Amino acid sequence: QAPESFPPLRNEAAVHVLRGRMKGIQGHCNSCYMDAALFSLFSCTSVLDSMLFKPFPLCDRNVQSILRDEIVNPLRKTGFVRARSVMHLREQLTEKGQCSSFTNAEKDPEEFLNLIMHQILGIEPLLKLQSEGRKEQDCYCYQIFMDKQEDLVVPDVQQLVEHSFLSYNLKLVEIPSCFIIQMPRFGKEYKMFSKIIPSLELDITDLLLDSPRECCVCGDVATLECS
Repeated sequence: QAPESFPPLRNEAAVHVLRGRMKGIQGHCNSCYMDAALFSLFSCTSVLDSMLFKPFPLCDRNVQSILRDEIVNPLRKTGFVRARSVMHLREQLTEKGQCSSFTNAEKDPEEFLNLIMHQILGIEPLLKLQSEGRKEQDCYCYQIFMDKQEDLVVPDVQQLVEHSFLSYNLKLVEIPSCFIIQMPRFGKEYKMFSKIIPSLELDITDLLLDSPRECCVCGDVATLECS
């Protein structure tokens, strides 16, 4: 355990600490969905560090301390988290979420995020989405759904997000403080794409509701939008 707090890893420090054998979060008993989510949320970014420290209205301080002291701080300090620490968290989630399969079964990452962010810590939803003519909906992450695109063999994240939003006529109501995206590549059987290239930056200009954008013909502020 690492009782003191460590900042997220950046640039050369991230490469030095996280690269090599015995690095990352040790997998055990179908924990991959949680390992990947925790690594993505905390190893190299501080955008959700409020989950580790802030006393939210529903906050379970025991779960918060396990997450902070047994998982995030060791990951940032040494680049390695043992499976026992993640199992400790899974046991607590099982107890709080009243679902016995959290300790042994493969789950959907969205189910894990909703449980820990909403029911256990009481964080406000991170995303506000709206489909044309429908009511605004709140959520903690966005799962990419889309039909198979023959021209997308090895897509990047930017392409997948745009295709998915277009397919379901979705818009972001506001710029999110944190945009968690679940790729269409998960589970033991289903793999829509053999590989997905990470987009180091994500342009959400065309995904925002009622956002001023320039006309692709004349360059002035656009008055019409063609999907």
